Amino acid sequence: MKRNELLEVTKYLQKYRSITSIGRVEDSIIKIVFNKDEAIFFDMKRGDSHIFKKEHFRRAKLYNAPFDVILYKRFSRSHINSLEVVEGNRILRLHVSSNSSYKAQSTILQFEFTGRNTNAIILDENEVVLEALRHIDSSVSYRSIKVGEELEVLPPREFKESPSCVGENVDAYLKNEYEKRALLRLNSIKNQKLIALQKKIDKLQKLFDRLDDEEELLRKSEKYKLWGTLVLSNIHKVKAYENIIKLDDFEGNKVEITLPKEARSASEAGNILFDSSKKLKRKAKSLYKERENLNDKIAFFKKMQRAVEKCDDESEINILLPRQKQTKKAKKEIKHYETFFMEGFKIMLGKNEKGNIELLKESKKRDIWFHIKGIPSSHVIIRTDKSSVPQSVLDFAAKICVEFSVTKKGTYLVDYTQRRNVTVKNGANVEYVEYKTMYFEE
Repeated sequence: MKRNELLEVTKYLQKYRSITSIGRVEDSIIKIVFNKDEAIFFDMKRGDSHIFKKEHFRRAKLYNAPFDVILYKRFSRSHINSLEVVEGNRILRLHVSSNSSYKAQSTILQFEFTGRNTNAIILDENEVVLEALRHIDSSVSYRSIKVGEELEVLPPREFKESPSCVGENVDAYLKNEYEKRALLRLNSIKNQKLIALQKKIDKLQKLFDRLDDEEELLRKSEKYKLWGTLVLSNIHKVKAYENIIKLDDFEGNKVEITLPKEARSASEAGNILFDSSKKLKRKAKSLYKERENLNDKIAFFKKMQRAVEKCDDESEINILLPRQKQTKKAKKEIKHYETFFMEGFKIMLGKNEKGNIELLKESKKRDIWFHIKGIPSSHVIIRTDKSSVPQSVLDFAAKICVEFSVTKKGTYLVDYTQRRNVTVKNGANVEYVEYKTMYFEE
């Protein structure tokens, strides 16, 4: 963000007298609600820090790091004493006071739009660091940022900047700051996610294509069973040195039998053939489960692709497919439902009938249950933990209920109610009462 633009935006912000609420909505984005209803976002992303406005920003998760706790404690429901841009720097400082249960506290929130070292720092009245979005060690930079240490002032410098493009309508400028980046980011992240999903689909399809044929396995099973029976019925005819023998079956037909190399006797050969027959039969029976499982996964990822393609907001893609943290791989418990997080609420979507049954069993009586009216669909559960669920979360749950259940365009009715009002009749078939209905156009 250019300094001359920061100066103009700060002048615009000076009309606000209070901060109603504050908190991170993404890893590097801080949302401040001024004067009860004016939400402004401070994106402290390195290399592209800026201030913007946007309606209906979807938050994937709640942040509870020490920085977030102090940010909320010191700045929510606070009075703004002053706002200023530091001379010779791209630094915005908000001076606030808040009444705690003991005494009034003065705190400074310092937004540093300084390229590689972009940061948001919370300071007390003595310029001592209380917390920071990014802690910086002295081994990394000459200016360390550590809790409990006095913050070193950045030396002023001259700025040679092109003219500001803020203009007279600052509100429009702040909205445009989001929009001009949003489309580029949306297309970029959408392509990344679609490519990653396609790789998963291709990998699963290869596994599916390599599966054995059940009928062929059953034919082999029956053949080995017959061979085992014939060998054990004709032990006296089998010579110890023979690898291939010919025996008459029970209808008088000649059958050529290849004896197992590891068999040391005719009786052992017969038993090995019987064991092989049983293994092949078990494998054939389990193959349909594996085939069904792979088919379900492929179908789900294709539905996810369609959902991502239809997204018109980056934050929604991040909810559907959040960035994965690199952790040690642990053996995952197989779940037949997908989990999403929005505004701190856990939203679960049944991938198939098994997933729907699991959700019905695992959900609590105050959770909210969703289903498309009148047709088979995925079940969706919002885990409420007895909290009131905002409309934005209800809308998202209804949306994914439709998007992961149908492929035809049209208007669908989605019923929702508390889980306590849903009675399971058989498997995932239910009856429900005291419900509300939402309209969703696919």
